[in-house]
Order: sequence, then C-alpha cells, then structure tokens
Amino acid sequence: MRLIHRSIATALFCSSLGAYADSPPVSPFKAIYSSEWDVGISLDGEVERSLIATSEGQWTFRTYASAMVASIDEQSIVRFENEQVVPLNYLYKKKVLGKKRKASLIFDWDSSSVKNDIDDKPWNMEIPKATQDKLSYQLQMRLDLKAGQKGPFSYQIADGGKLKQYDFKIIGNETIQSPLGEYDTIKVEMDRGPNAKRETYIWYAPELDYMIVKLKQTEPDGKAYALHLKSMETL
Repeated sequence: MRLIHRSIATALFCSSLGAYADSPPVSPFKAIYSSEWDVGISLDGEVERSLIATSEGQWTFRTYASAMVASIDEQSIVRFENEQVVPLNYLYKKKVLGKKRKASLIFDWDSSSVKNDIDDKPWNMEIPKATQDKLSYQLQMRLDLKAGQKGPFSYQIADGGKLKQYDFKIIGNETIQSPLGEYDTIKVEMDRGPNAKRETYIWYAPELDYMIVKLKQTEPDGKAYALHLKSMETL
C-alpha cells in the first residue's frame, strides 16, 4: 500500500511538473545583447534578456544589465491566455552612481486594477482588459506579429500611475547583420505623432520565432539606448 501511495505521489508530481513546463506561444529563451546605453554617462556592455518558467503557468520576461557604476533590472511576470499576454507583476530597478530608483506593479485582474508603487509611494488604479506593462507589451507585439497581424498596433500600458497608449506601425523590412548571421526583419516604429522628438524602433526576426534582434531608442536630449542580438538559446 505504501508503494501505491508513493506511485500516486510521483504521478501527481510529474503531472504538476508537466503543467509547469508547458510551453508558451513563443519559445522560452535566454539571449545576450550587446548594448549601448546613456544614463547620464555613456556605457557599453552586455544585456541579458530571457523568458523563463518560474512557477506553474507563470513566466518571467526579464531584461538585466550591469556595469561598475550602473545597473538596470526590469522584469514582468506573466501568464498566457489564448495568445494574449496577461501581466501579473512588474518590477523595475535602476542604480546609477549610487542613486536608486524602483517601481513595481501588482495586477489584480479580478478587480480590474493595478497597485502601483513608485519609490515606496503606493496607490491603486483601475485598468481595462488587456492592459500591459512597460515590458510585457513587447511579448504581446511579438505574438501579434507571429499571428500575421499587419498593424497598426495599439497597447494600453500601466505606466507611472497613469494609463498610457503605446502605438506602433510596421515601416518595412530590413536585413540585419548579427553575430548569429543575417536575418530578414520586420521593422516597427513607435508612433508618437508627427512632432515627437523621442524615437523608438524595434526589429523582429520571423526566422527566430519573431525574436527582437535589435532595439533602439533616442531621447529628446540625444541620449540613446540600443540593443543588438549577440547570442541566444531556446530553453
């Protein structure tokens, strides 16, 4: 009888492990990007981005960069429902020359609200269905492109205690050279209107399951942030 109970326990464990390991609509991965970022001082280095299972039905999408005088850690815990990214928690930490900034979001979909906590100042905000955070929308756009959508794309983003709308449009195809080889990409631009001074471009590679192979943002003051895919592995 004890052996039967042990077999049942083993079966239940394997069943839960199977649920934990279910693949999301895009491949889990770990990728290294060469980076150029200006956070008051210009830094070059590497950025690690990953999509990894962290608990049953939940996945952590993370961007992490570190240097001697600065670091950025941004992560979104999500689940996937019918090709839709559902953010659950968002965390952002930045440290530059000893100065720290942090922000967190906790999504409560039962009450259609999100708890914001910016530098230890929390408050709640109502949100509509399909709201994303400042990182998870990149996964959602990847799914939308993979589904064959041509745009324009529009996402409601919980950002800094406000609900913002991020609009994007496909502006063409471009061949990108990388250490992994040459890839035909879909180039997407964030549409901020005709007079915008901030520019954001993202290049997605269909051959790599619509992985981002390049990202570049230029701020109004000229400071820039860029990523270039250097290596990757699917998990």
